[in-house]
Amino acid sequence: MGLSQAAAGLVPDLVGRDFTADSPGKKLVGDITYIATGEGWIYLAIVIGCCTKEVIGYAMDDHYRTPLISRAIRNAARNRKLTAEAVFHSDCGSNYMSEEFGKTLRQNGLRRTAGRTGICFGNSMTESFFETLKKRVSRVTYLTREAARRDIAQYFEFWYNRKHFHSAVGYRPPCQVRAEHQKLRIAA
Repeated sequence: MGLSQAAAGLVPDLVGRDFTADSPGKKLVGDITYIATGEGWIYLAIVIGCCTKEVIGYAMDDHYRTPLISRAIRNAARNRKLTAEAVFHSDCGSNYMSEEFGKTLRQNGLRRTAGRTGICFGNSMTESFFETLKKRVSRVTYLTREAARRDIAQYFEFWYNRKHFHSAVGYRPPCQVRAEHQKLRIAA
């Protein structure tokens, strides 16, 4: 599917700038960014759960081709249980609109949703996340892509998901919100 088809409305916007969800694994958002290293750019694709605001999947590489974002989705599906009605929301970038990525979404039981082309708020949750990440990594000089990869993975796993107090979930860390949902599900 080409970019013009997404802009024509063939990929619906099922999120409508509502980046909340009543349970984990129901609504996911993602995007891709790049970070400077002494060896050149490292590209980072992320998947964030809208319920908990947790980074549930990510992938990094020296390219930003479709296999990178597909790997981030597969990691998210491996790391967290996704619901039967789960959606993945992105921008209308050519990688996210490609047939190859659509196949990855279908294989993982996800429906594709995208914001409209030229609307900067259409994927504002990931834009906000990247702004926070870029403030942190701008203070670090990565000599190698591997150094960046290790540091960013640690940031997600040991700080952002576990210690970052997120305003959208009552100033609690994302992992605490997920644990509370798991307790409720077990009790039900």
